[in-house]
Amino acid sequence: MTVTDHRFTVPLDHAAPDGETITVFAREYSDAELPAAEVQDLPWLLYLQGGPGGKGSRLLQFGGWTKAAAKHFRILMLDQRGTGLSTPAERLTLPLRGDAAAQAEYLTHFRADSIVADAELIRQALGSGPWTTYGQSYGGFCTLTYLSFAPGGLKECLVTGGLAPLTGPADRVYEATFQRVAARNAEYFRRYPQDRETTTRIARHLADVPEYLPSGERLTVRRFQMAGSFLGGNTRVDGLHYLLQEAFVPTPDGERLSDTFLETVHGLVSRAANPLYAVMHESIYGQGEATNWAAERVLASFPEFEPTAPEPLYTGEMVYPWYFEEDPALVPLKDTAELLARKQDWGPLYDTGQLARNTVPVAAAVYTEDIYVDRNLSLETAAAVQGLQVWESADFHHDGIADDGEAIFNRLLGMIRSGHR
Repeated sequence: MTVTDHRFTVPLDHAAPDGETITVFAREYSDAELPAAEVQDLPWLLYLQGGPGGKGSRLLQFGGWTKAAAKHFRILMLDQRGTGLSTPAERLTLPLRGDAAAQAEYLTHFRADSIVADAELIRQALGSGPWTTYGQSYGGFCTLTYLSFAPGGLKECLVTGGLAPLTGPADRVYEATFQRVAARNAEYFRRYPQDRETTTRIARHLADVPEYLPSGERLTVRRFQMAGSFLGGNTRVDGLHYLLQEAFVPTPDGERLSDTFLETVHGLVSRAANPLYAVMHESIYGQGEATNWAAERVLASFPEFEPTAPEPLYTGEMVYPWYFEEDPALVPLKDTAELLARKQDWGPLYDTGQLARNTVPVAAAVYTEDIYVDRNLSLETAAAVQGLQVWESADFHHDGIADDGEAIFNRLLGMIRSGHR
């Protein structure tokens, strides 16, 4: 690979272009075996990472979808504002903004509308015409925002597991995804029946015996349930089984949770590396009304996910206010997160009229059993975007591009280029 780093100065608030600025970082990857002149003639592909709060992938070599894309494009991996090598937004830097109210106001400029405006400035700075975008998960949400407010900057768009609902409160998202997560739990325990007893045993142990993560805080049952992140993958699901196999070790004081188990769980539940995921999570659904911790409210209708349930289930990507009490990386941001949850005057993220008139070719992979981005809501959105082609597959879960990214990318690009599924 040939790797080139880019840094761009952009307005913090695109509505005030002469005001405060921040830095946005992006890394360019191209095929080193191609002559330099030929690379310069290749069109750009902007990769919009999942999240919110996800930095661009750090490639060590081409593989999966990037191997396929490098044959046709110069790939630009964007560190969305606040992440990676862009101007950071985390527990150590946000206090520089002032109190919680000042921090919350600052973070209102870190949603998809601002990310898209950054992308447009970057496209122009690179001298690119309308470019191709590839949006995974939240990157697909950003794609819909791009199609709404800056379609002139787009040649074609690929989306995997990322068709957001265009209207309605955040509640409807969680009403749908809690059901899918429950079904995925049932599927998992059919696959590994012995893990049903082990999961309950760990939950009961954590309720009675203090166990501490490497970062020093006590591991609670509800935080252990976050290991359900494994369930969002097709092959990754087996990692949960391997984790549970190593849960307990004998000690002079009786059974305890192993260091291996606690270290792995810590890596799953800590938001130190991507705090914006938790802080901004529900705001990605906020349009004209407060989200008010929608996941926590909807949870009341799904008691099987409660830590005290007779056989508690693993949770999905939901974010709850107690995250900001138990994760050391989030504790300093508790008041800021609360203000964002109560914010009512969120601006629109989508223009449904523009999407209904869309002329940009779009192809999207919708995964039938996706526990993070609901299939039914995705198809509802697809029907509202003129010309959007859907490829639905039950062969993959949310992280399908990690399993067979090359085939998925080639299929979606082929759909766009041929005009057929």
